[in-house]
Amino acid sequence: MLKRISALVLAGLTAMSVSACGGSGGSGGDGGGGGSITMGFSQVGAESGWRTANTKSVQDSAKSAGITLKFSDAQQKQENQIKAIRSYIQQKVDIIAFSPVVESGWDTVLKEAKNAKIPVILTDRAVDSKDTSLYKTFLGSDFVEEGKKAGQWLVDEYKDSKDPVNIVELQGTTGSAPANDRKSGFQEVIGADPKFKIIASQTGDFTRAKGKEVMEAFLKSNPDIDVLYAHNDDMGLGAIEAIEGAGKVPGKDIKIITVDAVKDGMQALADGKISFIVECSPLLGPQLMDLAKKVVKGEQVPARVVTEETTFTQEQAKQALPSRQY
Repeated sequence: MLKRISALVLAGLTAMSVSACGGSGGSGGDGGGGGSITMGFSQVGAESGWRTANTKSVQDSAKSAGITLKFSDAQQKQENQIKAIRSYIQQKVDIIAFSPVVESGWDTVLKEAKNAKIPVILTDRAVDSKDTSLYKTFLGSDFVEEGKKAGQWLVDEYKDSKDPVNIVELQGTTGSAPANDRKSGFQEVIGADPKFKIIASQTGDFTRAKGKEVMEAFLKSNPDIDVLYAHNDDMGLGAIEAIEGAGKVPGKDIKIITVDAVKDGMQALADGKISFIVECSPLLGPQLMDLAKKVVKGEQVPARVVTEETTFTQEQAKQALPSRQY
């Protein structure tokens, strides 16, 4: 998922507003004809390599699809996203898409968009609203499944061991869907075996710097750590610096599981510093633009669109790295 821009902001600021189209859009027109679509897109921020790749995918895909994109970077603050969405409503864009900073607290602004007849697509992260009519679809990964894949690798790795396995966890941004779901999926799988013990769990905000800082604290307070589970590559990469700084060998003294599979993470996996990575693809742009065109035309789209993803071991990372796009 996070995480990832002056050029991107400039592109958003210089995007021109053109005549809107689509019966469900904010300013009317003919959705199936020659009119252009204007999309307001609010991004979480630029907290990681994953997020930078995700932003680039959205911007490049909008350009290829002929969709005018109004881009906003929320800098990981919900109030910035709400402000941006309200701005898009005032500008009467045809469609709004955003990746929510956190899951809760969106009903009011989403109702404002619905009242303005501007459809909304959720990308990458979900919201916990009980009123699913407030958005047309959610495009993104199954974060619970990602956590389960991470947990299953750990269970398989230690299947012949009887000794306790001490785990520390670097969570993503508190309250965010990937942090909540990757945690619950992981715990669901390892919880069946009492030898797996999460001895410390704290947010690293999906950033490399915070991952390093929190891992340093973990190492000081917990001298016997067997496994680190990081909710994204960037936090895991920061933790590697902390582990090496403490005189330990990442991948040997402490096995590391991460989520994302960005290039830096994959290189660390190929080098043996990370032990296993669960993929979370940031390249959602093409699917988002396809869904946007269908929604603006009034076509039915699935309520949930899950991206196809895999996992990587060291050898698989070595094979995949030469052609990795992000």
